[in-house]
Amino acid sequence: MTRAEYAAQLFTEGYNCAQAVAVAFCDVTGFTKEQTARMVSPFGGGFGRLREVCGAVSGMTFVFGCLYGYDAPNPDAQMTVYQTEQALAVKFREQAGSIVCRDILKNPPSDPAPTPRTAEYYALRPCARMVYLATSILDDYIAEHPIEK
Repeated sequence: MTRAEYAAQLFTEGYNCAQAVAVAFCDVTGFTKEQTARMVSPFGGGFGRLREVCGAVSGMTFVFGCLYGYDAPNPDAQMTVYQTEQALAVKFREQAGSIVCRDILKNPPSDPAPTPRTAEYYALRPCARMVYLATSILDDYIAEHPIEK
């Protein structure tokens, strides 16, 4: 099973979009599944179902920061991280049409109550595909840019 397939499976098991992406990378971030799921739990549904930045993109961004982020004020590192994150987000937008949850889901409700995960939910929502896409984009980036330890 590929990492992207695993992330999509996690989503269908009930993890939110951000959790599914981020948990799929636990083997490289060093965080446990539980730690990761907890840290990114508010990012699902476009930040707590506000329908802003897609949770799959947020999960991808979280993992990217864990692996390639900077940890002290450094304008050059900041520019590099921002440039790369923008490039990853652009790849996602090119394939998904947007990085904004409400655009991808065509203006769904934004109340904080989770939508029940039914067969109809999975049939109508593109979220598993967005999780797969974000995971694939980051997986490809990691393959091309080995993580420095």
